[in-house]
Amino acid sequence: MKNGPGRSGLIMDEPLLWEKGKKGRNGMSIPESDVPAAALADELCGEGPDFPDLSEVEVVRHYTRLSQWNFGVDTGMYPLGSCTMKYNPKINEKHAGAEEITSAHPLLDDEYCQGTLRIIYELQNFLAEITGLDAVSVQPAAGAHGELAGMLIFDAYHQNKGKKRSKILMPDTAHGTNPASAALCGYKPVPIKSGERGILDVEQIRELMDEETAGIMITNPNTLGLFEENIREIAEIVHEKGGLVYGDGANMNAIMGIVDLKKCGVDVLHLNLHKTFSTPHGGGGPGAGPVCVVEELKKFLPSPRVDFDGSTYKQVEDTASIGRMHGFHGNYGVLVRAFCYILTMGAEYLEKASQYAVLNASYVKVKLKDHLHLAYDRPCMHEAVFSDKNQQENNVSTLDIAKRLMDCGYHPPTIYFPLVVPGAIMIEPTETESLEELDTFIEVVKKIVKEAETDPDLLHNSPSRFKVKRLDETQAARNPCLCG
Repeated sequence: MKNGPGRSGLIMDEPLLWEKGKKGRNGMSIPESDVPAAALADELCGEGPDFPDLSEVEVVRHYTRLSQWNFGVDTGMYPLGSCTMKYNPKINEKHAGAEEITSAHPLLDDEYCQGTLRIIYELQNFLAEITGLDAVSVQPAAGAHGELAGMLIFDAYHQNKGKKRSKILMPDTAHGTNPASAALCGYKPVPIKSGERGILDVEQIRELMDEETAGIMITNPNTLGLFEENIREIAEIVHEKGGLVYGDGANMNAIMGIVDLKKCGVDVLHLNLHKTFSTPHGGGGPGAGPVCVVEELKKFLPSPRVDFDGSTYKQVEDTASIGRMHGFHGNYGVLVRAFCYILTMGAEYLEKASQYAVLNASYVKVKLKDHLHLAYDRPCMHEAVFSDKNQQENNVSTLDIAKRLMDCGYHPPTIYFPLVVPGAIMIEPTETESLEELDTFIEVVKKIVKEAETDPDLLHNSPSRFKVKRLDETQAARNPCLCG
């Protein structure tokens, strides 16, 4: 294969819009106002922002160029790993964009937005059933925001018991934002190294868990793509010492409809809706990170939540709540998309989505393990973690491989994470990629591995087919150029 399936597309340069625009140009006609100007308008508004003056065609061409420079899950395979860029079905976008959804005012009284509240209520119940937990708040605006809510619930629980705890157990295979979420709530993360099989050692948990420790934050499957087989025993140890078990649901896409998190001993869990329930992700949001809890912790959930008394949907507050995490009920349009996905799939196909996600990752692992170093050669879940160990003798690094993948038409996978694996290359195809697409990707990776032996400079100088070529990443971080 000479090249991968990707195409470089048209590379169209343009100057800055302020350089391109000319005074007097505009892309629309606005009728003259028949309302007299207010006396204080100029003082209150000032001169206004310095927008470039552009015609309609210049604006359209600008955004078309940007779209052709970008790469997204609608463009090609996204083997990202950890962050799970699932395909976003267009039916979800259609329903979320319906006028009845978009025109509902957030300040309406409950009696005037029963349909809106019903969607939120039913989504809460769906997420509770899927995870096995008892109650849900959909307020948090992202996964890390859900983590923060979970840690605030930990704190509220222990204070309600009459004791403030100071530490929290933090595995090295936990999701990357976990330590920050714990620290923001005043907890000192206690690092735990995973065992030689890539999962947690029960005896180490037993040794570290004490009455000063609030609990453990555990990602399962973990960021190595491995299922924490000792989760129930670990939960029992934590519970015996009065602690709680936090489950990071970032990798729920591997176990949806298969694993009951409550039976595993999890007390609090957040979900990244873009990772499991096909909502859009990227560009800073908006996102959604619902937090799910067992019955004992329900009263601490962010308020208000939506409840149903048999005839009316209503917003309810709890005096023990950690308070609001977001205005109203979170990013409602994102919630509608997840709700549509769940209804479209149903229980049977949600479970199949997880099964196919695991099957696809396992297929990639088996096909590439003789070409890239496989950190843990054992059954994986949703992702497989390779490394650049075999390519180092040719002075080829993980970064070189990722850059070369871009030239071959693929978004690069997550690299150098988790830190447990030096030079990590984390590949996660999700459930939506076909066998043919996986085979093409695998052949491209094999080709790159061969190039690392025969022409390492090709990888050192990749990417070469794009508007922006290989950057000096150190200088780019220290002296970023933000002007285009």
